[in-house]
Amino acid sequence: MTIANKTPIITSDIRSLTLKNSMIKRTLLIQLLLFLILSMQGQNIISCVIKTSLGEIEIELYEDRAPITVNNFLKYVDADLYRNSSFFRSCTLENEAKRTVKIEVIQGGNVPKDKLLDPIKIETTAQTNLTHRNGTLSMARSKPNTATSQFFICINDQPELDYEGKRNPDGQGFAVFGCVTKGMEVVRKIQSGKNKKQRLLKPVRINNIQRIHQNKK
Repeated sequence: MTIANKTPIITSDIRSLTLKNSMIKRTLLIQLLLFLILSMQGQNIISCVIKTSLGEIEIELYEDRAPITVNNFLKYVDADLYRNSSFFRSCTLENEAKRTVKIEVIQGGNVPKDKLLDPIKIETTAQTNLTHRNGTLSMARSKPNTATSQFFICINDQPELDYEGKRNPDGQGFAVFGCVTKGMEVVRKIQSGKNKKQRLLKPVRINNIQRIHQNKK
């Protein structure tokens, strides 16, 4: 009796299994990529407009990276508390000439004391992986965990305002929570206003800050 050679059948089975495994891996990879894409599309982009007496500044908020800070800012926005606020401070290379660590920012968002909300915990740039770049929005503060309504906008990159930066002796830096997407010319115009010891002689009125849309990425 002749015994049939079944090696080709075994080889064929192995090839079939290898092909199936390859197809399964490919399918899983495609599903993973689709999941990542859909996840990114599901993230909210929160945008607001700062309406000033010199023009509008459009901003985008980093809710995913700085949720505490963004939520605080939006509480003021949604409660209409920034209406008739102002940009009142301008830091320039000229008026910072005597400072060892110089910065360029405009500061605003002053709200009456009786309308201030509770101070928030600082979200440092080490925690959020956000840095102070040109057009960055960040919270003004004195000591850590004291930020309330006031914020500032950077003109040019300001790395000394980041965590372990030298501007603030405590080394905690400031909490970045958004960026300017349109209207940096207005920011620079505000910065160029006449000032005395960094206080603008004519503060620039913030008519209001409002959400303009909340889209999906």
